[in-house]
Amino acid sequence: MKLNFTAAVAAAALFAGSLTASAEELRLSHQWSTSDVRHKVAQMVADEVAAADVDLDIQIFPSQSLFKAREQYKPLARGQVDMIVFPLSYAGGLRNAYNLTLMPGLVKNHDHAARLNESEFMGDIEDIMAEDDIMVLVHGYLAGGFAGKEKCITAPEDVEGLQTRAAGKAFEQMLAGAGASIASMSSAEIYNAMQTGVLDAANTSSSSFVSYRIYEQVSCFTPAGDYALWFMYQPLLMNKSKFESLSEEQQTALMEAAEKAEAFYLEEAKSQDGNAREVFAENGVEIAEMSQEEFDAWRQIAQETAYKAFLEGSPEGQELLDKALAVE
Repeated sequence: MKLNFTAAVAAAALFAGSLTASAEELRLSHQWSTSDVRHKVAQMVADEVAAADVDLDIQIFPSQSLFKAREQYKPLARGQVDMIVFPLSYAGGLRNAYNLTLMPGLVKNHDHAARLNESEFMGDIEDIMAEDDIMVLVHGYLAGGFAGKEKCITAPEDVEGLQTRAAGKAFEQMLAGAGASIASMSSAEIYNAMQTGVLDAANTSSSSFVSYRIYEQVSCFTPAGDYALWFMYQPLLMNKSKFESLSEEQQTALMEAAEKAEAFYLEEAKSQDGNAREVFAENGVEIAEMSQEEFDAWRQIAQETAYKAFLEGSPEGQELLDKALAVE
């Protein structure tokens, strides 16, 4: 009897231990290195959830190690991955509305982006995502600017006749409308294109301007400041059904972690712009500022080009565009 009792106790302990060991695991995919701010946002959520001790682990797969950068939306919708950090405009071919999350002149600065995240416009975007069984955990926008090899780029007339690289189709449409010739290439190709005289000006993110050392090839840099044209929505998304399958404790831990990560994301995004400004200045590059009037002039051209093209692809998108433009 004593031996049987001892064995039963041992079995119960082993069973309890196996329950503890089998915490729910979520898989999170993204395209960037572990030094990138977007990975840090994901890691913060994972760390905060782990610290909450709710039997929930988040395993992060960086650097496209699980899915290719542009191929993550459908796997998330299908539940093949639980979470992704993802530039939503990558899925613009599936949902035209998402193209508004990388549209020139729609966002003025980071504080405006934060207000947009809380707006009716973003609520409608989230409703569209919900149709694909996707929800937002962490909102976030990253910004960018212009760099010119021989001159400063602040107003539309500054790009006339220049061979220019833009980040995104909508920006190419706007720049072409301002008289620029468009050279399509990745951010990684900007340096060599400028060095060899193929490119006169470029538009990309603040982090890419620094990481690809573009300051070695240009004379003037227009960073994101009080006004910037290039803002790209890059949230942390989650499969909605998966979230709803978690316990109330686990859901709460995720949402509290997401709230902290969103505040961090906003401050880091601002910091990246400031860092780019400092790095270019330290390397002897002139720093230019875009004015309200210049921003408005760019937006006018965007309305005649990129916005018009968006509406041709989705006539019902006018209401959504109006809601975005209504956010002060």
